[in-house]
Amino acid sequence: MTAPGPAGTTRFTSEDLSRLKKFLSDNLLRALEMEGIPVAQRKDFVQKNMIHIYEQTQLKLPEDLRKQIFEQVLNDLLGFGPIQSLLDDDDVSEIMVNGPKKVFVEKNGKLVKSNITFDDDDHVLRIIDRIILPLGRRVDGDSPTVDARLPDGSRVNAVVRPVAVDGPSITIRKFRKDRLKAEDLIALDSMTKPMADFLQACVKARFNIIISGGTGSGKTTLLNVMSGYIPENERIITIEDAAELQLQQDHVMRMETKSANADGLHAVSIRELVRNSLRMRPDRIVVGEVRGGEALDMLQAMNTGHDGSLTTVHANTARDALSRIETLVLMAGMDLPLKVVRQQISSAVDLIVQQTRLKDGQRKVTAVTEVAGMEGDIIVLTDIFKFTQTGVTADGKVQGEVHATGIRPNFTPRLEAAGFKLSADVFAPKPSISPNTTRR
Repeated sequence: MTAPGPAGTTRFTSEDLSRLKKFLSDNLLRALEMEGIPVAQRKDFVQKNMIHIYEQTQLKLPEDLRKQIFEQVLNDLLGFGPIQSLLDDDDVSEIMVNGPKKVFVEKNGKLVKSNITFDDDDHVLRIIDRIILPLGRRVDGDSPTVDARLPDGSRVNAVVRPVAVDGPSITIRKFRKDRLKAEDLIALDSMTKPMADFLQACVKARFNIIISGGTGSGKTTLLNVMSGYIPENERIITIEDAAELQLQQDHVMRMETKSANADGLHAVSIRELVRNSLRMRPDRIVVGEVRGGEALDMLQAMNTGHDGSLTTVHANTARDALSRIETLVLMAGMDLPLKVVRQQISSAVDLIVQQTRLKDGQRKVTAVTEVAGMEGDIIVLTDIFKFTQTGVTADGKVQGEVHATGIRPNFTPRLEAAGFKLSADVFAPKPSISPNTTRR
């Protein structure tokens, strides 16, 4: 066995180190295949044999550099390559690979460029395959985009050529290892205690709730928290594009969509899963996100006895959420008058919770809005809680506070009938705040 190339004993070029990594990886991969090592034992096998193979090269790398090379080889063989260190970093919330030489991360709500790089396009493609193959998904020139998840539930999107002009792209939205609870969101100033108490009562009282927000605003995190309020004795069915919800109840049936095979057949959409879930005796239906014709099926489920359903939708305000749902219902292919669609929405949806990512990176519940019924052709919305921005600090931090508007929701009798008599303090406004009722 020979060394991967002529390298000095004190200085090593990037080409030398790349050849060393390839030499170690090739030999270790060959050894793994020949020995048929079980998955649980591969890490110990690789670590022991890597030292032996490295010694045969007769190279004398500095100790810190040797450890770095060993870690990179281990990650390439058993982890997710160069981005494994970012996945292990709890401060990193998102990872964006824009081709092999540009990797950006989000830390504390801010985007920064990392010093992580891949060797080439093929290196990125190998990591994409390692993520999606265990899920039975594929990505290639004919199907150049794919949604997937990591074993911990982190959301992954990958795009390859010809769609990705500058090389294969990977976007990972990480899930926290420690599941957030309402107390954590209160401590992070994402919501207030009165707001959390109100939402808990609404979930337990089986209200139909839509969580609205923009991309990266924290909708799924809030959906996880609110789903935690569902009682243990209820059967919950979750439906997602890529299963990432982390419900802690015992009686949970999880379903996720299936992409088409190589012939473009046998795909299973969210709409089909929503329809199927109605035959599975659900107490609660939780849909990760409605983004198509399944919005109509979801509304019909809410209107036909499946109370307490939860879902999310992409929108920047409660008003926009209603407009988006109207559009999604029309995408179902039913030629329904707009007034009928709005009547379906107003009778099905009880509450819209608006989640927002502020300019400084904070994620905050900025409004809790009751769908108060119809007046003519108009859906009436009433803000129960509202975030008011008061300013911005010199370092760019948004200042403001969430407050009650002073309006008690029309469904208060339903809350009380379910056993939840909330204190008047929950809805008490500040003297300077006037109630706000909006219509669409």
